[in-house]
Amino acid sequence: MSAIKKAILPLAGFGTRFLPATKAQPKEMLPIVDKPVVQYLVEEAVASGIEEIIFVTGRGKRAIEDHFDISFELERTLVEKSKADLLDAVRAISELAKFSYVRQPMPLGDGHAVLQAAHITKDEPVLVLFGDCIYDGSVPASKQLIECYEEYHKCIIGMSRVPIEEVSKFGVIEGDEVDRSVYEIRRMVEKPDPHLAKSNLVAVGKYVITPETFQILSTMKRGNSGEIRLIDAFEILMTNGETIYGKELDGEWLDTGDKFNFIKATIQMGLKHPEIGEKLRAYLEEFVRENQLCHS
Repeated sequence: MSAIKKAILPLAGFGTRFLPATKAQPKEMLPIVDKPVVQYLVEEAVASGIEEIIFVTGRGKRAIEDHFDISFELERTLVEKSKADLLDAVRAISELAKFSYVRQPMPLGDGHAVLQAAHITKDEPVLVLFGDCIYDGSVPASKQLIECYEEYHKCIIGMSRVPIEEVSKFGVIEGDEVDRSVYEIRRMVEKPDPHLAKSNLVAVGKYVITPETFQILSTMKRGNSGEIRLIDAFEILMTNGETIYGKELDGEWLDTGDKFNFIKATIQMGLKHPEIGEKLRAYLEEFVRENQLCHS
């Protein structure tokens, strides 16, 4: 069984929930403190043993390619100004991994986006990381998924628990626990009514998929939504007798897909930042004290 050394990052979406900020820049390039969201994902993948990153982009995403490329003019300026720390940080970005880029010409679904990279992944299992999901934990979330795949050699879906009243925002996973935090999946329901949901485990946009998944995606037609969906490919695999597992990930899920959670992620990562962490904590404590006085 092939080791997982490649990761696909589908990043072709329009980022409409962040307009007007995303009118002229990719949502994935919005910064959490001083790094764009996409860099957190790449660093997570690399820390998990990934050697090649395949970006699936679309129109208006050129900034992602520029970010992970060498910037000769910037590096020369930093040398001239003797900013060694910043120079090292900038150079490290282009050296993180081998980078490839493919385009999704039309927004035809997450499964269609993944399929655009099939000619690069060939017959290998691959990590898939969508752009709204970073994790704060001691063990990288991608490493947890890869280790789970190495045990079961099947598709692995990264999962987290959410309050039951929020399940209507996500794809909900129903399954039977077969080991600590590992579930054999029985059913996947897209955005169910909270009153009807039988689980509060949801997919978080991190997967390990097998070559069989690509084979299914390549034969699929667009569904009622007009899209080719990864969740539909998983359903077909299970119908064909394949077992799919879910891994409840350790660590805190920082969902950067909407404005409120993006701000939460910025605050959390800011509190851990060596340059601003203490100042931010002091500011937040003072802010809370002042507001408590105002409302007392």
